[in-house]
Amino acid sequence: MTHVGPHKEEVRRLNSETLSEAPPQTLVARFAELAQAAPDRPAITCGADTITRIELDRRTNRLARAYQELGVTKDSFVTIGLPNSIEFLAAAIAAWKCGATPQPISSRLPGRETAAIIALAEPTLVVGISEQDAPGFTVVPPGFEPSADLSDSAFDMGAAASLKAPTSGGSTGRPKLIVAGDRAEADNLTPFARVQGMQDDDTILITGPLYHNAPFTLSFCGLSLGGHIVLMPRFDAAESLRLIETYDVTWMYAVPTMMNRIWRLPESERTSYDVSSLRNVMHMAAPCPAWLKHAWIDWLGAEAVLELYAGTEVQSVTVVNGVEWLAHPGTVGRPVVGEMIVLGPDGSPLPAGEVGEIWMRRGEGQAAPYRYIGAEAQTIGDGWETVGDMGSMDAEGYLYLADRKSDMIVVGGANVYPAEVEAALLEHPQVSSAVVIGLEHEDLGHVPHALVQLETPLTDDDLRDHLAEHLARYKIPRSFERVTEPLRDDAGKVRRAALVAARKKPT
Repeated sequence: MTHVGPHKEEVRRLNSETLSEAPPQTLVARFAELAQAAPDRPAITCGADTITRIELDRRTNRLARAYQELGVTKDSFVTIGLPNSIEFLAAAIAAWKCGATPQPISSRLPGRETAAIIALAEPTLVVGISEQDAPGFTVVPPGFEPSADLSDSAFDMGAAASLKAPTSGGSTGRPKLIVAGDRAEADNLTPFARVQGMQDDDTILITGPLYHNAPFTLSFCGLSLGGHIVLMPRFDAAESLRLIETYDVTWMYAVPTMMNRIWRLPESERTSYDVSSLRNVMHMAAPCPAWLKHAWIDWLGAEAVLELYAGTEVQSVTVVNGVEWLAHPGTVGRPVVGEMIVLGPDGSPLPAGEVGEIWMRRGEGQAAPYRYIGAEAQTIGDGWETVGDMGSMDAEGYLYLADRKSDMIVVGGANVYPAEVEAALLEHPQVSSAVVIGLEHEDLGHVPHALVQLETPLTDDDLRDHLAEHLARYKIPRSFERVTEPLRDDAGKVRRAALVAARKKPT
């Protein structure tokens, strides 16, 4: 297998304020150009459905005209709350054709949370959400079809000022939109596609929910390069391998939770699929346990396994392949876009190897590449911002993640990072999922509590004995709780605050 790493020219483009003198091509124009070049090539496959490039172009032309009739205007938001489907991606393209900005949200959010996000976004159209969760807004239901009388000829109202407006991960419980500063132009997706190893005409497996930033953005990165997007309606470990074999997938998106579920398949089942077409697996969104990374490198080869670290805000980005990772075990790489530093509580730079808060910026004197709606950025001047991640850098500038600052548990004055404990738990072959939270303690302030999903029964002592081989005593959870359902969603995310609140003793 061969790895296509970050292209120097694309990195330069991402780090530069200077744009080409040629008129920028809208995303809409790029998709239309690709449709004319190879109209019958598949654009998107989801489940049993496939749509060709020309079918997608014509369908979204009609859909855009319908959206415009419903009130969608230039630079407004179109909230999309559909499950993974061709319909979801078509809705986003139709929004761009209206010159509007797609604003993806989960179709499974509680009604109250959905309503709060919609109220914050104030979209001109809501797609796929019930009317009761979007009072006062124009809504179209799932399965909406534009009138057959509407033309399917070319339709392009010009690039929206913002490419996308995803929500935050929601761990705080407060809605927040992260509005991209990039316009809806092809040149604002292509460099990110190249940095992540995508090539022209790739077949790209998208395993995660489109309401999350990475699967959404990567789907359109692939489409903008003429790729065939193979979209999973919902992640299933064995099904992902079947899709790789069936469609000769060359590039795959994953999160560590998915990688773990695939690796936990019986070896005879996992190795029965032909995955030789797979050039790159790009994982992100959560720390990957070192043992799991080693397992995938041993399976697919070091050059095939890529990792990206960035916030949805994309102030800065690191990318690392398995070859570099083996030379710097545990790293998420060095910045290929923007800059990163690690600062202590007093705001001073920390020496190599010492854990502190990670601060990022696109470049000295450059504006932030996004804006918030519903929140304020944490800044310290000179363009430096943080999303609350903790980590360290080595002497060569390689970054190592610890955990979210908000997730850190202070046990009698000592810091415990849940991600480290979870990674150790997952090394046990009978632990399929684990989340560690901090519970209040009269003496120590907080103590770690582990929620575990098990393949076969284990006692608390079994788990403690296993962890004692990997962790200092103070990091070992004081209590364990068995659960029967996966603790993370298909994007690898978990809402720790809700888990803590549900276990808080009444006062």
